[in-house]
Amino acid sequence: MTRAEVDATLQTAKLDAAELLPAAHCLRFGPAAAGDVCLLELEPALCGRLQAGHSLVIRGDKDEQAVLCSEDKTYDLKVADTSNMLLFIPGCKIPEQLKMEETHSNIIHTEIFGFSNNYWELRRCRPKLKKLKKLLMENTYEGPDSEKEKDSSHLKYTTGDLLDQIQASEEEIMTQLQVLNACEIGGYWRILEFDYEMKLLNHITQLVDSESWSFSKVPLNTCLQELGPLEPEEMIEHCLRCYGKKYTEEDSEVYFELSADKICRATAQMLLQNAVKFNLAEFQEVWQQSVPEGMTTRLDQLQGLALVDRQSRPEIIFLLKVEDLPEGDQERFSSLFSLREKWTEEDIAPYIQDLCGEKQTVGALLTKYARSSMRNGVKVYNSRRPIS
Repeated sequence: MTRAEVDATLQTAKLDAAELLPAAHCLRFGPAAAGDVCLLELEPALCGRLQAGHSLVIRGDKDEQAVLCSEDKTYDLKVADTSNMLLFIPGCKIPEQLKMEETHSNIIHTEIFGFSNNYWELRRCRPKLKKLKKLLMENTYEGPDSEKEKDSSHLKYTTGDLLDQIQASEEEIMTQLQVLNACEIGGYWRILEFDYEMKLLNHITQLVDSESWSFSKVPLNTCLQELGPLEPEEMIEHCLRCYGKKYTEEDSEVYFELSADKICRATAQMLLQNAVKFNLAEFQEVWQQSVPEGMTTRLDQLQGLALVDRQSRPEIIFLLKVEDLPEGDQERFSSLFSLREKWTEEDIAPYIQDLCGEKQTVGALLTKYARSSMRNGVKVYNSRRPIS
């Protein structure tokens, strides 16, 4: 196309050339132009990380909705259709760039490399971590002398295996492994069988009691020396990390401050796991007698682990772990409302807190998925949808 043809086209379109930039792009489809180009829209922060040499990974099995992960965040991938055809033109100069250059009434011949009628857009989402616990619970660790450890047919997972199978960023997976009290044994991530974990904890609390130590100052080296003949030292230290906070004194001696809340919570789980329902008053008495001397049990230590039924006579308590509930918002609420028709915010909050996004509150979730009413002067919530 010549300049005269460009000017004639502008005149036909009734456009004033004086109001336009002098340069004109003449587009044509190249021989290799294809419509199978995938375009991905990125927020500035993600784009900057790519330009800095970081990578983004798409994760998901064939039966899963794909997600895109950075090093620390997870995003849903959604196809956004557009009524305008999107053209992929390498080296194309946009008006802002042309304004910065001294250009004359020249013609720029540009070849189209590809085109698309849609693009991928990203939406920040919660990592899909339920599968992580499911995989690790298939082969829990029962100790070095367990018969399971002699059988090589049991599945085990390295960090690489988990990154391949879990729809979450590496940072989110590593954080969840800590939440699950998982540990790396021989290069594989394992969750300790709960009875074995409690056996380790019992060794530690008995040693603290026999040595008359404070639970806020448990010496690591002495623990390893005393308990090493009973269990592997790495398992003793792992248990200390799970139930305590590590710190170092001025003399470079390493200590752990054990958490009374975590120990009381684990003891309650041990008592409740074999009972369908437990008389609340009897449970509280047995629970207090079962924890180490000097520790005080409180029901708020059991948030997201056990649920109290105040409407029952006598009042009862039973195991209900938040991690065993569905991951999806609607599925979670349906599960909770099928278990109990009406909930107070105090009771339901521990079971939906993890559903809250960065700027979302428990109150906002309840407004979306539940109806409120008053019962005996207390606000309660029931499902917006019929529960089958």
